[in-house]
Amino acid sequence: MRLNEGMVVDGRYRIEYLIGSGGMADVWLAEDLELPRRVALKVLHERYARDPEFIARFRREAESAASLQHVNIVSIFDRGQVGDTYYIAMAYLEGRTLRDLINLGLTPPESVAIVRQVLEAAGFAHRRGIVHRDFKPLNVIVDETGLATVTDFGIARAGISEITEEGSIMGTVHYLSPEQAQGYEVSPQSDLYSIGVILYECLTGRVPFDGETAVAVTLQQLKEDPVPPSYYNRAVSPALDAVVLRALAREPYERYPDADSFIAALDEAEANPGEPEQENNWWKWALAVLAVLIGLLIAWAATRSHTVEVPNVVGSSSDAAVSKLSQDGFKVEVARQHNPSVPGNQVFRQDPSGEADQDCDFLGISCSNPTVTLTVSGGPGQTEVPDVAGLSQDDAEAQLEDAGFATSIETQASSDVDSGLVIETDPAGGETAKRGSEVTVTVSTGAAQVKVPPVVGQTLNAAKQQLASVGLDFSSSEEPSDRPQGEVIDQSPTAGTKVDPGTAVTLVVSSGPEDTRVSVPALVGQTQSSAESRLTNAGLVPSVQIETTSIQPQDGKVIDQSPSSGTKVADGSTVVITVGKYEPDSGGGGTDSGGIGVG
Repeated sequence: MRLNEGMVVDGRYRIEYLIGSGGMADVWLAEDLELPRRVALKVLHERYARDPEFIARFRREAESAASLQHVNIVSIFDRGQVGDTYYIAMAYLEGRTLRDLINLGLTPPESVAIVRQVLEAAGFAHRRGIVHRDFKPLNVIVDETGLATVTDFGIARAGISEITEEGSIMGTVHYLSPEQAQGYEVSPQSDLYSIGVILYECLTGRVPFDGETAVAVTLQQLKEDPVPPSYYNRAVSPALDAVVLRALAREPYERYPDADSFIAALDEAEANPGEPEQENNWWKWALAVLAVLIGLLIAWAATRSHTVEVPNVVGSSSDAAVSKLSQDGFKVEVARQHNPSVPGNQVFRQDPSGEADQDCDFLGISCSNPTVTLTVSGGPGQTEVPDVAGLSQDDAEAQLEDAGFATSIETQASSDVDSGLVIETDPAGGETAKRGSEVTVTVSTGAAQVKVPPVVGQTLNAAKQQLASVGLDFSSSEEPSDRPQGEVIDQSPTAGTKVDPGTAVTLVVSSGPEDTRVSVPALVGQTQSSAESRLTNAGLVPSVQIETTSIQPQDGKVIDQSPSSGTKVADGSTVVITVGKYEPDSGGGGTDSGGIGVG
């Protein structure tokens, strides 16, 4: 259904105008007709309305966000479906996006104040098992009082299980954690990394890693350390530098353990900022002696050999290996790689191993141990998802679990698949996915039904159009009413009833006010008494005039009436009847007007 200004969605939300459009949905400002408030109506794009994956993600947004009642998280009021139109009704937020404020420029205190609120929202969600997965400046609205509200839980998910296939990246690449960009499991620390990127951008006006492609950005995240924010903004304190750089640590275990710890670090940095780094010219002296040092170093390196024994940590967990090597004075880099024969997070390769050369600074003095690169298993890798379409829910779950997958169940109406049978899975049967990851099973609830919209009060034409927009037919009849002619005054089934597509809704249409006037009966040729009786029975008042006639058969009979027969008159109106009185050779035309009631 294509939305337009003035249209009423689901009988409740009157569209005002389009606020904005994203990759997955449009957002409209709408009036809630049941409650006195304006809402933001998020409507899934038509091209995604028949894609079960997008529909499921859209529904998860409503479910995830609706479970989070917090001052810094947008409130979800309602969700619904009208035909192939899926919508979420949420609180309408007045203010600017954090992206707009970054473009205008923020001071460090302003940046910290906003990001602290974002962390409050993240911590609240994390404590309830929900990871947002898509923190970015466009998803934060700041009002004129400084209140920050987080929106768009569209790819949020309870727990830390993955919702994407291998290699699929959801979210905006500049704000994704390194593990998320590589398709590994996400955790609350993944969100904290994204919030660290937001804080970096608030302080400097730029993201810590940038490139022309998503791959280029990801490679920088994995290979390079971020430049401290103070390099771009000298108003940033050393303490705040340290907070940001810890949030942007490459490994999740090196970041803050939770949002509360992040907030506490920000508070401490504000209380004890440290002395700003002063500009100096030490490098000029360094350049003056560098050439001499290089010559001496080359000569020494050619004649000296310094080695050290590197501990063997293959088979250890990633955390234990890093701890052991760090205690022995080694720097450690960690790379992840799927290995079907090695449990997840276990080291299966290290470089160097055994004896290795030390890196000595000058003339054999101050030698440092080499950097050890650990290759850690990302888990047992990929396996094929069984094709369970058409099976019962129980049989499908059994097959998937036997193949090593967890399952989640969603339901969907279908006119093609019987109730209780599987329509499809995500990932689909025959595709590959990580063993142990979750497969979403969509089970049919039977033939699809639609909700009958309210059309009472509309014109017949408007009612027909609205019924057709949700796939319903109609029949109509007319009844007198004090409502304007052509207005629908009743419908069956009533609004809100769920029926099969193609069902005819019976409409009763007003024909206008009922005509209460009386039709004057034909009285000429009747006796006076008969004519008077008929008039009285019809609610009319007879008035009799006597007229002489030379025609004998007209004697005592009505020879004329006013108004004439068939004329519509008000109830209680007077009808004059002229009754003949025979007089031979009277010549006719004589009238006695005093004969009312003469028999």
